Amino acid sequence: MTIADTLAPSPSRPNRSAPLGAALLLLLLLFALLAPWLASSDPARQDYMAILAGPGPAHPLGTDHLGRDMLARLGSAVRLSLFLALLSVVTAGIPGTLLGILAAWRGGWTDRLLSTLADIVLSLPGLLLVLLVGAIFPGSFVAIYAAISLVLWIEYFRMTRATARTILASPAVEASRLLGFGPAYIVRHHLWPELSPVILTVGAFGAATAIMAMAALGFVSVGLRPPTAELGLMMTELLPYYAEAPFVLLQPVAAVFLLVLSLNLLAGYRAR
Repeated sequence: MTIADTLAPSPSRPNRSAPLGAALLLLLLLFALLAPWLASSDPARQDYMAILAGPGPAHPLGTDHLGRDMLARLGSAVRLSLFLALLSVVTAGIPGTLLGILAAWRGGWTDRLLSTLADIVLSLPGLLLVLLVGAIFPGSFVAIYAAISLVLWIEYFRMTRATARTILASPAVEASRLLGFGPAYIVRHHLWPELSPVILTVGAFGAATAIMAMAALGFVSVGLRPPTAELGLMMTELLPYYAEAPFVLLQPVAAVFLLVLSLNLLAGYRAR
């Protein structure tokens, strides 16, 4: 199921999960911002005298297999994931939305050309495309970000195009055109009020997709390279020590789960 196949919350059924998702996301953001001041050391600093240490005054969340402070590393990894999600959503959302409006507005060859381009990109599984780019440019944050943005813009385009076509054919828009109002007025007063909830919903799903994609790349060792603190990479590094320190391994897993859960709640996920 793609993002375009999901339903955004309707006015008649308010999204009651959104406040919970926003509160959870805010807590994760505060944790990511405050972790550098709460941690006792740098995320990359190793202490071989405190390998896989349990939680304590010096290390509130314990240490990993190299004695690095988990609070510092987890805060850095969450910041990195949120930054990538925000950057990817903005970069994909702006061109995807504009191209969707253009396709719906112009129709004809413009619509067919843009729709064909979207179908070509969509013919490749999104995660596979990101994996290929990650394998070709290992350890490159820019390459990972560009691949994720390339995958995400299609959802904005498809949702915007479908919604805008219906709105532009409505009697209200026809009346505005007959009264002499230009494109800017139509976009501001007719299109944007209807499109903004859809775009925000797609954006929340896109941010969750970006976080999962980055974690998946790190887990299969084609994402960012050590000693970068990244959630998927942290899982791979700590997996051999799950029997000795399960609490340490569960931390990056829980971080990915909470990040994705908060964004899904914020979007008001509801299957068709």
